[in-house]
Amino acid sequence: QTAQAQNRLAAEFDDLLAGQPITSTPTSETTATPTSATIVEPRTTEIPASTASTASTASVPAPVEGDPLARLEIPAIGVDWTVIEGIRPSDLEDGPGHFPETPLPGQLGNAAIAGHRTTHGQPFIRIDELRSGDEVVVTTLAGRYVYLVTGTTIVSPDDYQAVIPTIDPTMATLTLTSCHPKYSAKQRIVIASALDLDQSSPLTETTPATERPASSTGTLPDEASAASTPPANTQPASTPPASTPPASTPPASTQSASTPPVAGQDLFENRWFSDPDAFGQVALWGTLLTIVSLAAWAISRRARRNWIGGLVGVVPFVIVLYFFFENVNRLLPPNL
Repeated sequence: QTAQAQNRLAAEFDDLLAGQPITSTPTSETTATPTSATIVEPRTTEIPASTASTASTASVPAPVEGDPLARLEIPAIGVDWTVIEGIRPSDLEDGPGHFPETPLPGQLGNAAIAGHRTTHGQPFIRIDELRSGDEVVVTTLAGRYVYLVTGTTIVSPDDYQAVIPTIDPTMATLTLTSCHPKYSAKQRIVIASALDLDQSSPLTETTPATERPASSTGTLPDEASAASTPPANTQPASTPPASTPPASTPPASTQSASTPPVAGQDLFENRWFSDPDAFGQVALWGTLLTIVSLAAWAISRRARRNWIGGLVGVVPFVIVLYFFFENVNRLLPPNL
């Protein structure tokens, strides 16, 4: 089903892409000069205020949840997926999902994408193999953006949300998150990356839907923050941290109405029976499964040949069993 959804999303995204030409890569006049503190060779440093407005040459419309957003390619681990806008359970069943409260890839700030590691096509199953310098390529309607991995952090389920918000609004970064270790929801793995200005299209203006302040969940412990937050290694020492929202930021109570309910929740927590609407469907398809089995048994008795009942009942049994399993799956934790 995930493969089927990916085929549909890829086709829809290709249609959108065909109607919007990709912009060219920026020239040296629109990019920043690297500093000796940069941890990778290509230019992934912050963009000074004097050039940020020049680099942001275009704007893109705010995406709609459930729609295809971008193509995500990570050559080092064989990832080639269409990213969907949204992080609802139904979104992540179709592929990696973009956190709606974060900037879009190709915009200033920290864009964040979550994906399953062991189910629904397991798009991020090899995410732990990424190393510093590996490319993460994101193609959007605005252009092609190349991010370079800057670090990997393993955090607890209570802490991983702290690495999602934008810490430095002058940096273009990308965060990938998933469960850790494989086949478990005990921890979270966080892959941090920074935009390679030399290989990427010009940045776009942040859309109003993504202009939201940093989360109030706090920051990660000191021993993990350096690896999980690439801007700390690339900005000059004189640059003050941007962990607090500007004075013009509306109060949290005002923002909550526009933030998806699941944004502050743990996407990968062990949630048994989290979809109560599935109980009725499980009972329905379980009953049909029993009826098909009894009908096949009755045919075998009547024909006095067991193989006749099996032959007649195998196709409807498999079809009903499929839908029975799909609804049972709605009651299981996402990592199973």
